[in-house]
Amino acid sequence: MHTFLSKTPPLRDYILKKKSLLNITEIANELPKLLLTNNVQNKINKLKVNELSVDILLKNKSEKEINLAMSHLSFIAHAFMWGGNKPEKILPEVISKPWVKLSKYLGRPPILSYASYCLDNWYKVNQKEPISLDNVALINNFLGGVDEDWFVTIHVCIEDAAGDAIDAAYKLSKLNESNDVDDFNTNLKKILTSLKNVNNIFSKMPEKCDPYIYYHRVRPYIFGTKDNPDLKQGLIYENQFNNKPQFYRGETGAQSSIIPFLDGALGIYHSNDNLRHYLNEMRDYMPPKHRKMIEDVENGEMVWAEKYVYFEDGSGFEHRELYNNYCLTITSYDFDSLKTPVKRKEYCDPSVIFQTIYFHDANGNLTHETTSGYLGASKGSKKYEYDSYNRKIKEIVYNEKGELKKLFEEKKLI
Repeated sequence: MHTFLSKTPPLRDYILKKKSLLNITEIANELPKLLLTNNVQNKINKLKVNELSVDILLKNKSEKEINLAMSHLSFIAHAFMWGGNKPEKILPEVISKPWVKLSKYLGRPPILSYASYCLDNWYKVNQKEPISLDNVALINNFLGGVDEDWFVTIHVCIEDAAGDAIDAAYKLSKLNESNDVDDFNTNLKKILTSLKNVNNIFSKMPEKCDPYIYYHRVRPYIFGTKDNPDLKQGLIYENQFNNKPQFYRGETGAQSSIIPFLDGALGIYHSNDNLRHYLNEMRDYMPPKHRKMIEDVENGEMVWAEKYVYFEDGSGFEHRELYNNYCLTITSYDFDSLKTPVKRKEYCDPSVIFQTIYFHDANGNLTHETTSGYLGASKGSKKYEYDSYNRKIKEIVYNEKGELKKLFEEKKLI
């Protein structure tokens, strides 16, 4: 089944019990108290440069632990930025260094994104029960409290409820005139039912999230650094990006992949206005796999998928990532005594898997991206140009030999 929310809950704790990871966990868990007593900056500023290191995670390529660290550090960084008497303009190296490393590995900017705020930030209270508003709690929060937790929990449950729509839309995108009309109607009805469930969940937001409390106690901590009057000069990530200020958008539900995927699968197109450019920009903050799924259905093909194969004896399962039905990775997990998945081994095909690295300018615009295989072979690159309104007006695509492959220019922007 195609969905943007993992069917296995995110990790709540690191499997590796390294001192730096314990430090990260401790600070993340203490954030409500540190923010309440105005001590976040004091806590962070006393740390030595490598006391929040994530190098061991990157070395082991433990994806769920890396996602946990990205969520932890994103919350810690934003608490540091926005938790004092005034916004911080420089993020200390003890945070910026590991945060930037994680962001490069994950292929999205070093800022609190929807993925770290929602998709990788939940667990089931009762592991045996399905995801629901009565069975989801958060791993990380800022001040905590019902309003903050409920706001994120609603989004987690929306992502889960939208799974049927995503799956049906994918199947629908594969149909053509040779298929029976009932095939179209069946999947359209599944999409309708799923989206009704999504709207029903969303309508419950006011039940436990007061707009006033959200605006004054929850929202301030998820602000970004781009187009923010409180950080007009951007944020300096100490000893990263040559100490040049960086500008990134803050966390927003617009970074969810649900609607863009449905639009792409159903062939729905929108006018090329400022809102469209903003929504396209939000894709830079999505996990690359989600971004790729959207692009593939927009281009009429769906090449990436994942599959879970559970062992017959109930001791664990295999997670398989597929590309054009070719198995790229097989990761085996065992269940511990608490039924928490523990990674046992991982197989990767280095001849097929590739990684894309994204580069941004001082305004947060994506300037170019390079794609290469695990063995270092180039797969090509893209470069972008923007107008004075930060709207992308040119895309230049090169092949693996550095030769011009495609040139796209937007001619009707006003």
